[in-house]
Amino acid sequence: MYTRAIVRRPGRNLASGITTSNLGQPDFNKALEQHAAYCDALKRCGVELTVLEADERYPDGCFVEDTAVVNNMVKVISRPGAASRRGEEEEIARVLAGFGPPESITPPGTLEGGDVLRAENHYFIGLSARTNTEGARQLSAILSKHGFTSAVIRVEAGLHLKSDIAYLGNGNFISTPVFSEIAHPANTIIPDRDEYYSANCLRVNDYLLIPIGFPKSKMQIRKLSYEIIELEMSEFRKMDGGLTCLSLLF
Repeated sequence: MYTRAIVRRPGRNLASGITTSNLGQPDFNKALEQHAAYCDALKRCGVELTVLEADERYPDGCFVEDTAVVNNMVKVISRPGAASRRGEEEEIARVLAGFGPPESITPPGTLEGGDVLRAENHYFIGLSARTNTEGARQLSAILSKHGFTSAVIRVEAGLHLKSDIAYLGNGNFISTPVFSEIAHPANTIIPDRDEYYSANCLRVNDYLLIPIGFPKSKMQIRKLSYEIIELEMSEFRKMDGGLTCLSLLF
């Protein structure tokens, strides 16, 4: 059960962030509207929000998920693999310190939260362009101290592990074919190719947040009896972002 979330508003220089989407530049005002709707949805899910102001030094700063790995037992400050994002984690560390001393990924390790997928008490840690073997090793050791198991898997394509897979709760996953082997096929929704973006969903307590505009995936998810909240994510998608990217939940 999540009770808290940390978010950061997008900055006016959002379009200067890192992206490979080729979907055009995000509209700042639309991004603000979509972020506000996202925050409202989290409140509807029953979490208390800490809303950080935009930091124009870091155009990718609204994607706070990458700065830490958190649960109700341990908080781990990441070390972003993208050099331009190093420093984003500093304010997050100060906020999380209010909930107990956090641990940290240290050099030469790199790790971004978008590569870390929790399924109950087990974590999948993706090795990607942003998360290296040493970062994964450090996180695995920290999680083990707190009673969590983990497995390391390679991210062959895409930005992050969670760009292509989400854990929906109740043993269910949604995944593009690249990571469909993580769970039993009977418990995994495989979106159609034109709806791969829908694999980035976010389970928050009794609700499942999904991106709007993917009717086939929505129909499959609805069959599993989840309470769905649909959100427009177009401007963040342009920056390789998704629903999981915009918050730290614990």
